[in-house]
Amino acid sequence: MPDPTAPETILAFDFGLRRIGVAVGQTVTGSASPLGIVDNGDNGPDQSRIDALVREWRPNSIIVGMPLHADGSPGDLAPTIRAFARELERYGLPITEVDERHTSQEAEAALIRARQAGSKGRISKSDIDAAAAVMIAERYLSART
Repeated sequence: MPDPTAPETILAFDFGLRRIGVAVGQTVTGSASPLGIVDNGDNGPDQSRIDALVREWRPNSIIVGMPLHADGSPGDLAPTIRAFARELERYGLPITEVDERHTSQEAEAALIRARQAGSKGRISKSDIDAAAAVMIAERYLSART
């Protein structure tokens, strides 16, 4: 049986129809860092990029942001996001859905504050997607404590 107190690494995904934000998090610190994005186009997510991230970070689990309505019911993209999560099952890792309500808006606001403080330059949509993945990861990590 695995040690529940052992440090774990997670990969978190903020699914979007064009880009998927990705972050890595650690249970030992309870924090996460952005890893950038995975392109998501007509042929679906860039599976080779996801494979490379899983090989590099060797996560213990995968976290996928799920957009929920105010009443807690799944958002319109839920079926598409669940299909993406099913694709990730090929890694044989636990997959957890986390409520991602407002993460993109919160991420953008945080990046704007960082830019106003002079610690961040131009803000791209990719920056926002990766920062939203950080927030998803940190929501998961904070719920574990």
